[in-house]
Amino acid sequence: MERILITGASRGIGRALALRLARPGRELLLHGRAAAALGEVENLVRERGGAARSLTGDLARPREVDALAEAAGEHPLAALVNNAGVAVVKPLAELTLREWEKSLAINLTAPFLLCRALVPRMGPGATIVNVLSVAARQGFPGWGAYCATKFALEGLSQCLREELRPAGIRVVNVYPAATSTELWDGVAGVWPRERMLAPQEVAETIAFALERPQEVLVSELSVGHRAGTL
Repeated sequence: MERILITGASRGIGRALALRLARPGRELLLHGRAAAALGEVENLVRERGGAARSLTGDLARPREVDALAEAAGEHPLAALVNNAGVAVVKPLAELTLREWEKSLAINLTAPFLLCRALVPRMGPGATIVNVLSVAARQGFPGWGAYCATKFALEGLSQCLREELRPAGIRVVNVYPAATSTELWDGVAGVWPRERMLAPQEVAETIAFALERPQEVLVSELSVGHRAGTL
């Protein structure tokens, strides 16, 4: 059975991706912090004929990231989707060290730890998808911590892609523009949701990369709203 681990699968892009990928013969390992929300996604995956298992954990804590990797089991993984992320939006002068460190832990260190732990369980044709952002390529005022972590993950991803080519493992970077998820509920200001992507569109983009023939690498995919940037 094909096995795929998705972080941040209880809502937003991760939830949409789980539902898009659900099918017979595939087991989805669904990570998140909210057990009840994960349970709902798990049930929806099963209704679509797929197998699913919920794995809870706080990616800001390295020990829990290690526990997540262990809970994924020793069977081969077809894909790892590093989707979970956090955004602290405020001017640099107001950003606390704790907020900075949490951003680094979730957006950068957790993908590093998961890749390090899980690559040995991935064979030729397997795929790592890092859900980045347009903020991995462009800075925005007030988004210093977020942009810093996404720029750093971009660099890590490029290095990892070259390291894993000989093993036949693909590394895909996806760069969504603003996407209408719960992330924006905690961001101060008025944001035009009608000019944002739907999570399902980002999920479809990720699925496109995952479903290419094993010898085909779609290394970078940018997706945005027709209306342009916010």
